[in-house]
Amino acid sequence: MDNSEFFVGLDIGTNSIKVVVAESSNDKLSVVGVGSERSEGVSRGVIVDIDKAAGAIKKAVKKAETQANITIRDVVVAISANMLQIEKCQGMIAVGSQSKEINENDVRQVMAAAMVQNLPSEREVVSLIPKQFSVDGFNNIRDPRGMIGVRLEMKGIIYTAPKTIVHNTKKAIQQAGLNIIHKVISPMALSQVVLNDGESDFGAVIIDMGAGQTTASVVHDHNLKLSTVDFEGGDYVTHDISVVLNTTIENAGQLKLYYGNADSDDADTDENISVEVVGKSEPESISEEYLAEVIEARLEQVFTRLKDPLADAGALSLPGGIVLTGGVAATPNIEKLAKRVFDVKVRSYVPSQMGMRYPSYSLGLGLVTYASRLNDIGVIADNVVNGAAISTKKAASQTVVKEQNRPQTETTATSVQSETEQKKMAENSKPEKEKKVSKLKEFWSKFFD
Repeated sequence: MDNSEFFVGLDIGTNSIKVVVAESSNDKLSVVGVGSERSEGVSRGVIVDIDKAAGAIKKAVKKAETQANITIRDVVVAISANMLQIEKCQGMIAVGSQSKEINENDVRQVMAAAMVQNLPSEREVVSLIPKQFSVDGFNNIRDPRGMIGVRLEMKGIIYTAPKTIVHNTKKAIQQAGLNIIHKVISPMALSQVVLNDGESDFGAVIIDMGAGQTTASVVHDHNLKLSTVDFEGGDYVTHDISVVLNTTIENAGQLKLYYGNADSDDADTDENISVEVVGKSEPESISEEYLAEVIEARLEQVFTRLKDPLADAGALSLPGGIVLTGGVAATPNIEKLAKRVFDVKVRSYVPSQMGMRYPSYSLGLGLVTYASRLNDIGVIADNVVNGAAISTKKAASQTVVKEQNRPQTETTATSVQSETEQKKMAENSKPEKEKKVSKLKEFWSKFFD
């Protein structure tokens, strides 16, 4: 009997749309298909033209379908951290006048009670993450279903985003003929793959360096605690090269890709790079050092702006240091530049899967990893946010992708589907640890109580 499940991650980026198809079998996740298409209708990680974005999504999905030999129907989509707000929440319900067994409906009710708050009309709850349940005063319960009690409480975290961002994403995906089974805030998905268990537990900073923007996110106790966005990314580096060298954007992009360096001290000083200059019939020669100075100046500016909010929160004292990912993180010597600016331990993350060995695929891989790890409580919370009736992973599992004549084997592709459009962090909170380092205590008091 085949127990495999398929998950499809959709990363709608500023420069490219990536689709990652993964098969989960016996607790092992394997990437079986990847599709990538140049973005249209997307600016700074946000969809601004629904029709164009939908067309690009269709093309990327088609490529992934061809490679994976499946038909894609449902996707797990990333939601940008732009203007993300993080708040604590708490709810309590009376299970009954006498002790009774707590069921799934009780869990849904206490989650709904925790979400009751006065949200501005322009914002929408994207995720609800239960940190702990309490039954009649007994705390730190991960799953209260089946327990006996009179009073059920829940403490958690809610993440809200502008309705415009969420609506445009949903609309474009629907126009592409797809169904959203989970919406995941980008840094939460990234944390599933770019951080190890120790870094997620004790704390680390993820810097996602995209084309349209750069996002710095703090993860601690396996939860997203802080996210700040700088609206400059790889496209600004390309624009700088174009302006300084008086060449086209296309030429500037090629120069950045093949000769780019984030450390001018490490670059070659010989003028051996030929550049086509607008208005001149003959190309000019420049050195790698000169090109690196242009790139280094812009990236250093981005890192410097991100440093202040991270330092104010005490995030630069977290033991996990900084992990760089995203397309721009492929720039040679970028770790050296980041270490110089932030003065902490820095490393880069690159997926190891065949065909995805480039940091821009980190988010797509994170999405399918997140979906495969989501437990029943996470699925229930996801459904509560979206008002869906189905909740547990087993009950929600439906056909997400159908195989097309795979040779020698017949595989029924099933996946976790919660008839919702939201995702939910499956990691259940642990008892809070005491910190010995004063800066970590200060950070804890600000974000982790």
